[in-house]
Amino acid sequence: MNIVVYPGTFDPITNGHTDLVERAARLFDKVIVAIAASPNKAPMLPLAIREQLCRDVLSHLPQVEVVGFTGLMTQFMADNNARYLLRGLRAVSDFEYEFQLANMNRAQSPDLETLFLTPAEKHSFISSTLIREIATLGGDVSQFVHPLVENALKTHLASSAS
Repeated sequence: MNIVVYPGTFDPITNGHTDLVERAARLFDKVIVAIAASPNKAPMLPLAIREQLCRDVLSHLPQVEVVGFTGLMTQFMADNNARYLLRGLRAVSDFEYEFQLANMNRAQSPDLETLFLTPAEKHSFISSTLIREIATLGGDVSQFVHPLVENALKTHLASSAS
């Protein structure tokens, strides 16, 4: 079975992420969306909420599994018998960092292959960071995220404000 892991914080999952997962699902037998706890990044949404949002948004794809994780990506991949790692590239500016990560992962696990996909052009400028900022400032994010994500952000921000 060809298994690909698509890691990230998904804080929150965007339409760009969904686009990449849908495309990966056409290429691989199984796609594992690996949601990093990433406490050093201080995510806005708790891991459990990020996991549930990803499960709900990607529920139309039966070969997709959503899993939260901590620790090294190379260990996660070994634990899940995955040899392929999927990373998204939105712009040339992403490439340098992603290239460095790919080489570090390969140094730790020589059999690991990193594959890069670019999102559809209409999603190429979307980032979770921008979505969080727009939502925090009361802006409309509905064209960039699934309605469930939009509602979760509103709920989270409302509860944080009280």
